[in-house]
Amino acid sequence: MVNKDFFEALKDLQAEKGINEEVFIAALEQALTAAYKKNSGMAKNAQVKLNPEKNTIKIYSYRTVVSEVEDPDKELSLEEAKQIKHSYKVGDIVAEEESTKDFNRIAVQTAKQVITQKIKEIEKQSVYKDIAEKEGKIVVAIVKRIDVDNVYLEIGGTTLEGLLTKRDMLPTDNLKPGDRIKVYVRHIKDDFRGTVVQVSRTHVNFVRMLLEMEVPELTNGDVTIVNIVREAGLRTKIAVQAKQPNLDAVGACIGNKGMRINSVINELNGEKIDIINYSENPADYIVAALSPAEVSEITVDTAAGIANVLVPENKLSLAIGRGGHNVRLAAKLTGYKIDVKPTKEQVIQTNDVVSTSNANIILDDDFFSDID
Repeated sequence: MVNKDFFEALKDLQAEKGINEEVFIAALEQALTAAYKKNSGMAKNAQVKLNPEKNTIKIYSYRTVVSEVEDPDKELSLEEAKQIKHSYKVGDIVAEEESTKDFNRIAVQTAKQVITQKIKEIEKQSVYKDIAEKEGKIVVAIVKRIDVDNVYLEIGGTTLEGLLTKRDMLPTDNLKPGDRIKVYVRHIKDDFRGTVVQVSRTHVNFVRMLLEMEVPELTNGDVTIVNIVREAGLRTKIAVQAKQPNLDAVGACIGNKGMRINSVINELNGEKIDIINYSENPADYIVAALSPAEVSEITVDTAAGIANVLVPENKLSLAIGRGGHNVRLAAKLTGYKIDVKPTKEQVIQTNDVVSTSNANIILDDDFFSDID
């Protein structure tokens, strides 16, 4: 066992597994020490030392110098110590090299088993460190298997499995084993099941980072995202601001002929995305946030945080949005409660919208249940 070939095999293993040599040697010494103690049955404080440069393995036992010996396996008298080295005194630790001839085949086999476990632990730590750096980022994953509520993914470049729950899937996702998809790494945790990588396609940061991947002006800071709100599968609203006076922030995000934004929309299975210019003027900001609806008139009570908005009667449904999602997102984006009325007096009420009406408007139950 103690030869050049053994240490060459260790070097090959280190290179193959990408494990730090010092970490590997320390783990191996610990494993061999445990194997040696188990096989020899000794109660001494023993330790195995590896020297890759000299291709040697040595075993040392340690005893403390005492004036009166109570445990011969861990203590030796001052007289015994001075026979080894005259300068020893009470309290010193004496290291004695043990014979390796008892380090037989059984001990070696036990060591191999422990080494294998240590390698798995080190690999796991290495993989965890790698994936931990991806938390809060987008990764490419491959669908491995699907059950009723969960999709299990192979995270690209790792041996870890990603978990995509039903609530983190888009309503329009129709995934099959083998599909390659992009996901946002929402959270990574270690528990009794091992490392769990929780990923999402509904998180608001999924859209943010998809857009950043397409728009260089966002990554270099020329354009910033002031706020972003989302109802996954339906619509996302993004307020952007240019840091350069002559830069069109919205145009930069949309791209030539819509190429940049369409790339994001395609990844989201057609989810609508409204990109607007942020404005410090509340009225302008709210009008833009209600896009694509047209606003005829707006009054803003900044103290109360309420905006009263008039829209053309034929644009009312567009301003409200299906299930009230458009005005609800506009309210979340701007931080204002928005009261939307048509040019003819009507009543529409949502969590964020209160209007009065004399007209007959028929709203189905789904409208109000979605609002709730």
